[in-house]
Amino acid sequence: WLAYNAELLAKNQFAVEGISLTVERGEFIAIVGPSGCGKSTFMKLATGLKMPSKGTILIDGREVVGPLKITGMAFQSSSLLPWRTTLGNVLLPLEIVEPYRSSFRAKRAEYAEKGRKLLQSVGLGGYEDKFPWELSGGMQQRASICRALIHEPKMLLLDEPFGALDAFTREELWCILRDLQSVQKFNVILVTHDLREAVFLADTVYVMSRSPGRILAKKVIELARPRELELTYTKEFTDIVLELREHIGAIRKPLTKVTPELSS
Repeated sequence: WLAYNAELLAKNQFAVEGISLTVERGEFIAIVGPSGCGKSTFMKLATGLKMPSKGTILIDGREVVGPLKITGMAFQSSSLLPWRTTLGNVLLPLEIVEPYRSSFRAKRAEYAEKGRKLLQSVGLGGYEDKFPWELSGGMQQRASICRALIHEPKMLLLDEPFGALDAFTREELWCILRDLQSVQKFNVILVTHDLREAVFLADTVYVMSRSPGRILAKKVIELARPRELELTYTKEFTDIVLELREHIGAIRKPLTKVTPELSS
């Protein structure tokens, strides 16, 4: 449970409530639901950026009591620093997060090589010295994901990272994320409004209710891996998307107002 302040807590008014789920090591989960249902709030709880008003969060068997160093995050906006090069942006977490921070100056060349290899793995080889304004939106998001992964987190949290991109670029980045996760085996929590994206990438999809956010449905995606984009055009895939769409449609339905036509 999470209330945003003491006054709301006293009134038992929560942003999210009664959420109980378990994420296995290396699992990729996606969270979908209507706008304002608490998806992003749940992500902040999972990273320790917010503490629950009631209940506990366990990561790797330990209770979360503050911001975690084992997580990386990427958002809809790449949030790259405009005065830093692509490589400089990617290396930023190593200047902040221990144990890398204390050894950054001594190992800068080693870390820079690590950043270059990571950028190359997402198709940004040769763009290390470019500034954000010299990159396309898709390139900026690739750099943002590299920045989130440079310190080798156990868990990657993605808050609608591809929402502002065109369909072709978005699908290209799905495949890049798929490949990175299959090799590095980090956990992923993906918040998205795109049901196709959720089904293509995730092992398990959770559907949240309107605020206060609760988990209403859990769907295990039993599609073989590795998944190729051609899969998204199959009946098996679209049936799962439609099933999830029906859950969300049922949530949104009570909000629909019908205005009667005035007789002339």
